[in-house]
This record gives sequence, C-alpha cells and structure tokens, in this order.
Amino acid sequence: MFILLWAGLVLWGTLRACSSYELAWCCGELSGHVHLVMGWLGVVGNSQGMFILWAGLVLLKQNVCQLSFSLLVFFRFDFCAIDSEKRPSENLGQVLFGERIEPSPYKEDTHIRWASRWDYILESMPHTNIQWFSIMNSLVIVLFLSGMVAMIMLRTLHKDIARYNQMDSVEDAQEEFGWKLVHGDVFRPPRKGMLLSVFLGSGTQIFIMMFVTLFFACLGFLSPANRGALMTCAVVLWVLLGTPAGYVAARFYKSFGGEKWKTNVLLTCFLCPGVVFADFFVMNLILWGEGSSAAMPFGTLVAILALWFCISVPLTFIGAYFGFKKTGIEHPVRTNQIPRQIPEQSFYTRSLPGIVMGGILPFGCIFIQLFFILNSIWSHQMYYMFGFLFLVFIILVITCSEATILLCYFHLCAEDYHWQWRSFLTSGFTAVYFLVYAIHYFFSKLQITGLASTILYFGYTMIMALIFFLFTGTIGFFACFWFVTKIYSVVKVD
Repeated sequence: MFILLWAGLVLWGTLRACSSYELAWCCGELSGHVHLVMGWLGVVGNSQGMFILWAGLVLLKQNVCQLSFSLLVFFRFDFCAIDSEKRPSENLGQVLFGERIEPSPYKEDTHIRWASRWDYILESMPHTNIQWFSIMNSLVIVLFLSGMVAMIMLRTLHKDIARYNQMDSVEDAQEEFGWKLVHGDVFRPPRKGMLLSVFLGSGTQIFIMMFVTLFFACLGFLSPANRGALMTCAVVLWVLLGTPAGYVAARFYKSFGGEKWKTNVLLTCFLCPGVVFADFFVMNLILWGEGSSAAMPFGTLVAILALWFCISVPLTFIGAYFGFKKTGIEHPVRTNQIPRQIPEQSFYTRSLPGIVMGGILPFGCIFIQLFFILNSIWSHQMYYMFGFLFLVFIILVITCSEATILLCYFHLCAEDYHWQWRSFLTSGFTAVYFLVYAIHYFFSKLQITGLASTILYFGYTMIMALIFFLFTGTIGFFACFWFVTKIYSVVKVD
C-alpha cells in the first residue's frame, strides 16, 4: 500500500511538472525546526535531457512527520544531435558548479570593442554598398559645386575686384555694371524682417541640436537598439539650446532695424515650436482615439510642456537679452536712403526659378539616406549607420552653402540685391523636394489603408519637413551673409 501511495505521488508530480513545461517544486510546508531528514535523490539522463527526483520524510519539532518530494524535469531538445554519438555523462555537481566535461559552444569574443558591437550587422547587410554609392554621389556633387565656387572666387570675382579698385574716373564707374553697383542697397533690411529673424533663430537651434545628436550617435552613446534614445537626446538638446535661438533672432532683428523686441522674443519662443507641438498633439489625439499603444501618455505631454515653458522659454529670453544689448552688426558699406531700381530680369535670374533650382543639388545628396530613414520610421527597420548619416549631414551643409552662394552671385551680377529671403528659400526649398519624395514613398513603398493612418503619416511628415526647411534655410542664409560681407569688404567704394 505504501509503495502504491509513493508511486502515485511521484506520478502526480511528474504530470504536474510536464504539463507546465517548467521547473516544478512541490514541497510540504516546513514549520519549526527540522529534526530529521530522510530521503532519496535520483538522477536519470541521456543525450536528450535530464530527469531529477527527490523524495523523503521530514521529522519536525512536534514529532510530526511530513512527506516532502520535489521533481525537476529539464529537456535540452538537441535536434541536431547524432543518436549514435556517445557523450560522457555528467553528474549534478558538475553541471551546477561549472565543471562540465563538454564545454559550452558559445564563446565570448573579447577582441570586439563596445563601440564596434554593431559592425557585424553592417557587414552582413546588403545595403552597405548602396550607402557607399550614396556617399560617392554626394562627394561628386560637392566637388562640382566646389569647383564652380572656386572658379568664381579665384578668377571672376578676383578680376572684378581688381577692375573695380583700378577705376579712377567717374565716367569709368558709370560704364561699369555688375554686383558693385548695388553696394548701396545690398544690406538694405528685407521685407518681413521679423519673420526672417525668427526663422533664423529657430534654424540655429535645430542645426546645433542635429549636429550634437549625430555626433553623440557616431561615438556610440546612442544605441540603435534603443529606438527612443535618439529622439530623447534631440528633445533635451532642443530645450537646452534656447539661448542661441534667442540671441541669433534678436541680433539679426536689431540689424534689420526692428524695434519690437518683445514680439520678436515671443515669436522665437512660440511660433515654430508651437506649430510642431500642435501638429504632434493632433496626431497623438488620433492615436488615442484609435486605442494605439504608440500614443504618448498624457503625463509625458505635460512633462514636455513643462520643459518647454520652464526651461526653453527662459533660456530664449536670456539669449534675446544679450542679443539686443549688443551693438548691431556693422556692414562694410553704407546703405543709400533711396532704393535702387532693379532692372528687368531674365528667366533664370528671377526669384522663383532660382529657388526651385537651388534645392535640387542638396536633395540629390540625401535622397538615398532618406530612403533608409523612412524605412526605419515606417517599416520598423533598425537604423544603425550613424557614421554614414553624419557624413551626409556634413556634405548637405557644404552643398547648401555652395549652391546658395553660386546663385546669390548670379543675382547680384544681375543687379538684384534682394538676397536675404532668396538665400533662405533657395536652400530651404530642399524641404519641398523632401515632401514630394515622402509622398512618392507613401504610394510606392507602403500599404497603408485607413484615414487615420494616412493622416498620421502626413502629419508627422509635415513636422519633419518644417524642421528640415528651417535647418537648410538657415544654412543658406548664413553662407550668403558671409559671402556678401566678404566681397563688399574688399572692394573700394567711394
């Protein structure tokens, strides 16, 4: 009878452990001090797994005997093992304390550095050759533009400056034409100078944010496995970079002759960030309505607003204070009181064709990287090539600068001195090509159905396009500002 009871308990424990496919530990409750333990431990194993049994009697303090048994079932499921292969047996102590007869097949490679832990993915993916093709394509564009700018700076512009400085008579000056004739109007304040200065401040903030974020990503501080690390770093940097935004906006607004400094500071704080946040909040409302797990919690939105109003806005006011306190930007030539009449322009020197043409070359440098970035966002693919991205970022800055300087020189030679807004829009028009490519990607690569998903795609795309517009436009303006200041500072003006 005792043997049947014993077998029944063992069978019950076995069935219980096997039904849950996990380690089962069934034991009686031990209350008080243990006086005596009597039991039996059995180990049964083969090439497919191991089976361990414990059963015994426990004598407690009150002279009460309690039955205790435990069962451990472990299956290794080695489907690749050869049935005829005879392996040496291992006891329980060897397994638990690491004294295994057969070593583990997994070995740690101590030669791989932490920063290079993702290189095996880079080497195994077929997209690496495409990335190098993209880099070579961008470098060819940069070399072409650099050659054009060098030819203008070293040959044409040098000859112009030498010819203008050698003029002796007024008659010779009246016969000349070109960019020197607009020296009295080239630094005339642009129309809508308030809006331009606000855009420049926000663009400077975005430029520094993107540069620092990509630099940290290249050094390995932002892991590709943590998809939120890149965005978190970007948001924190944007909050902390309010001071440069306020300083640049106030400095240029003062140089444009503006006096409404309070309006300038408030627009710098709330115009572009407010548009981005309003768009993002509407997209989040749609996610809430659809019951998506991707919706940002309400507490996180409140935290972002607190960072914006409590940190970014005060820092912007501090930067604007120092910007307005400093003296205005000194220009190398004086501005005439009466504006010069601009002659009739040919088709290719008009504003709209120049702006449309100016964004083609910068977009040609980034469209391959743009494909992989959109894949990582909408196709749930991991983006790990931050080194390529940082290199393309540098190439994009150079291309935007050189293309804008080239077109600015052509317009100045055509006696059109309205270069401020044109330089911003010329490189900023790259964002329009980005938007067109995103629409093409939506219809050709994605299978998105439903009104809510479509609105989400284009809503987030508009945020990226606005940020990209401010970023590239600011690069073009500062490049042209440096170019115009440089050429008019070396020419002799009576």
